[in-house]
Amino acid sequence: MIRHLVLFKLNDGVAKDEPRVAAGAAAFEALGKQIDVLREWECGWNFSERDIAYDYAINSLVDDVAALQAYLTHPAHQAGVALWREFATWVIADVEV
Repeated sequence: MIRHLVLFKLNDGVAKDEPRVAAGAAAFEALGKQIDVLREWECGWNFSERDIAYDYAINSLVDDVAALQAYLTHPAHQAGVALWREFATWVIADVEV
């Protein structure tokens, strides 16, 4: 099993209530029902206001490397990434569990 974690940081001057950001969040919220290889799917806005905090997080679980690759290359995932690329940066961790 692989835990796929992603933390997103909105670019300077970008607010989470902007329509493009809302569209990006909606795209990711829908992925859990669109991509069959996802065993678990959680995502949402961080409420912490600490300086080191990221803004949005994804926590997902897949069976193996092949499933992770299927998720990463899925058209719905790629479409969501394209939206987020316009207004945020992110870091990831893929952990065997």
